[in-house]
Amino acid sequence: MDLLTFSPEVAAALRDGAPVVALESTIITHGMPWPQNVETARAVEAKVRAHGAVPATIAVMGGRIHVGLTEAELDRLGQARDVAKLSRADLAACLATGGVGATTVAATMICARLAGIGVFATGGIGGVHRGAETSFDISADLPELAQTAVTVVAAGAKAILDLPKTLEYLETAGVPVIAYGQDAFPAFWSRDSGLRAPLRMDRADEIAAAARLRATLGLPGGQLVANPIPAEAEIAREVITPVIEAALAEAAAKGIAAKAVTPFLLQRIFEMTEGRSLAANIALVLNNARLGAAIAGAMARAA
Repeated sequence: MDLLTFSPEVAAALRDGAPVVALESTIITHGMPWPQNVETARAVEAKVRAHGAVPATIAVMGGRIHVGLTEAELDRLGQARDVAKLSRADLAACLATGGVGATTVAATMICARLAGIGVFATGGIGGVHRGAETSFDISADLPELAQTAVTVVAAGAKAILDLPKTLEYLETAGVPVIAYGQDAFPAFWSRDSGLRAPLRMDRADEIAAAARLRATLGLPGGQLVANPIPAEAEIAREVITPVIEAALAEAAAKGIAAKAVTPFLLQRIFEMTEGRSLAANIALVLNNARLGAAIAGAMARAA
């Protein structure tokens, strides 16, 4: 596709049938300050490489979808101002106007699919927000999982969301939710949300085979692989839940709504945990990069 610009490393990997893992770019532009954002992005890319795959960080720059960023492009994105946060609704408009945009889960899935990449590793997906029965606030990540055939590795959905409703939505939409190595559905910073995952798999090759068989069956959409945060990095549910509730109450009192809610909550949780939430976030992203590389390797071997 003419809109795609591949880094030399990613272009060579795709040409040779080597495993590739897509990575989002909002963690760089909207998740952390410079230079920690770029340092973390490089660490995630290094983790993918260390486990036998090629990382493809995706972003929009100059009217092009960049699939894989060079060192200079990553530095430039990490220091850019007024970067658009792109989802399905914003992607084409940013390309048309030549803007700079960072891809969310939904937009990264779209771009990965266009590039022929079947695995995407991220932190946590969006989902059904608390109070969605009146606000109708549901992340575009969920319908994207139902229609775009990419396997997404995440540490569950963000714990600030309504996790039971998120699982209900995914079930209705026919999205496989696969807990990796455990029966419980993880809750981002915590290994156990208190909810049972619909499916469990313990091996990367099983997950790769399930993706392949979905295509054989003609089923649309992708898979969500819920990979629990490493035990040594987690913030237990009983510790993080009161913090989340306090941040939610503060957001409601200040009238914060719509797209402003998630950034506000994550910042307040970071402050109330004295940075522990960010350290856990980095640990889980690295863990997801490792599993994403293993799944991509299994897909490449079966191709």
